[in-house]
Amino acid sequence: MSLLALRAISKSFGPTRALDGVHFALAAGEVHALVGANGAGKSTLARIISGHLRPDRGAILLDEKPLRLAGSRDAIRHGIAMVTQETTLAPDLSVLENIMLPRLGLPGRLRWSAWRAEAAGLTAQLDQTAMLPLDAPVRQLAIGQRQIVEILKALALESRIIIFDEPTASLSPLESERLFTIMRRLAARGRGLIFVSHRLEEIFAVTDRITVLREGRVVANARPTVDLVPGELVRLMVGRELSDVYARAGGGGAQKNQNMVLEVSHLASPPVVRDVSFVVRQGEIVGLAGLVGAGRSETVETIFGLRRATGGEVHYLGAPFRPRHPREAIRAGIGFIPEDRRGQGIVPDFSVRENLLLAHLGGHRGIGLAYGARNAAIAELMGLLDLPARRLLDANMLNFSGGMQQKVILARWLLLEPKLLLLDEPTRGVDIGTRSGIYALLRRIAAGGVAVVVVSSDFEEIIGLADRIVVLSDGVTVSELPGGQVDIEHLAILAAPRSSAAGIRALLGDLVAAAGGIAYWIGVEGERLVCFDRVGDNQAADPGFAVGGLLPVAASAIPAALTAARGELVREADGSRQSLLIALTGRRGHDLGVIGITLPGAAPAPDGPALRRRISAGLAAWAADDAEARAA
Repeated sequence: MSLLALRAISKSFGPTRALDGVHFALAAGEVHALVGANGAGKSTLARIISGHLRPDRGAILLDEKPLRLAGSRDAIRHGIAMVTQETTLAPDLSVLENIMLPRLGLPGRLRWSAWRAEAAGLTAQLDQTAMLPLDAPVRQLAIGQRQIVEILKALALESRIIIFDEPTASLSPLESERLFTIMRRLAARGRGLIFVSHRLEEIFAVTDRITVLREGRVVANARPTVDLVPGELVRLMVGRELSDVYARAGGGGAQKNQNMVLEVSHLASPPVVRDVSFVVRQGEIVGLAGLVGAGRSETVETIFGLRRATGGEVHYLGAPFRPRHPREAIRAGIGFIPEDRRGQGIVPDFSVRENLLLAHLGGHRGIGLAYGARNAAIAELMGLLDLPARRLLDANMLNFSGGMQQKVILARWLLLEPKLLLLDEPTRGVDIGTRSGIYALLRRIAAGGVAVVVVSSDFEEIIGLADRIVVLSDGVTVSELPGGQVDIEHLAILAAPRSSAAGIRALLGDLVAAAGGIAYWIGVEGERLVCFDRVGDNQAADPGFAVGGLLPVAASAIPAALTAARGELVREADGSRQSLLIALTGRRGHDLGVIGITLPGAAPAPDGPALRRRISAGLAAWAADDAEARAA
């Protein structure tokens, strides 16, 4: 018995047919993926199920009984809720008021005390209590935090059917994993969940069945997830094979002797950006990685003149640079693609052509609009981005899919031939085929000498795309790593808020106090290691790596200890150091790295069993404090 069934659903917008005879069934207790390329009709189908749109033809059945929805409020009354990709929050209301907003339209009294307690419980489930104060106005939140409020709003309704339309587009792997845990919990309680996502790894991690749409039609109906592989799913979505989406041929890889374009030194812009430093060279792609609230978006907004810098220095093309407003940055040759595409990237009431030429207007000096001077460049860019030239005259940008909108915004800045391009979540809500094209274009731009800075919550994207990765946590630069040489798990640990690793740091301090030497938390992958934290200043015990550093195991001062079995005291071949390393494993078997302590070789041999017991006790206390959920 289906909880929800759609039969032969069709929907057109003018001459464009968005859905053509779509069949779909959702069972209670399952997470059902709805996937397809941009423009395939996924969001249209989701909006029909949630009552935002009415189908032109077809039938909807709830519990095998016909259902005709008069609107979204009617859908809520029938137990259907939707988490939208573009947030639909009231900016002047508080977080609490937005979470409970759907209930204000339902019969009954306002129960704010009970609602506050319920909202506090929901924020705790997503580990957002500190990051998401219930009384904070939503207007002050970053886009990722707003996405979390949107999710909490749907969870508060306790609906039987919840549609998640790209809910992780602005979330890091850590926040996404917390959401998936809650989704599985909801499914186990008999709810039916529809999951719309472009991230293949998420689809295979959390869903039970997959329905694929292409050009408004179903090409795979309710296929069990375990019966599909990523390559086959991509073929179903885009109708063709895709090569490596992160192929590095033809761009990036700037060398140290190339010209410096941007130098950021100890940049501060309260309350989020506290101490950020990094450099970008000509022809280089630098990724800013971190969790929601780490200060990534705020950093690039400060460089572009959208926020006021209160400390530190920025040098652009060798000269001090502190724009008072974005117009100065545009005229200096800096382009910026914001994270909030709907709120900051487009003007919905403008035509596609007018949106494309917005940055041209910002940098133009003189009488008139001078649109004609850009016609040849526009034609070239439309072909390069695979955008139909006829769509330039579309009267409303909202007729475009998210991927098409993002291509127009990217073309807007390429028209100005920038020297520095800042991109905040450039592939948010974009299908894998379009993402592959955007990545190739960014590498082509970098190969032409443009310096590129990419902010992304998708750690796989950052690792695959960037030549160098700058990791931010709590508004501070904590590490700089070469792109493609670190795994997602280790990058997530580096990016975790410093408060989430307080238990581990306390353990390191306890070890140093008890035995001396230097204690550390590292990750080891093959022949490389990355250092997450270390305590102690005994130079004779220096293990040869610093916090945030990535280096070959053989280049450290303790290669024998790093390659030996964990749990044994190991003395280096030259007798200079002796070390004890213990593997750190999460409750679900996750590799969380290694806790170690190194002592000078001349020091008395420590009591190995006592040290092991001390480390085990410290790790048990850390796990009891639920640190795994914050650092895994």
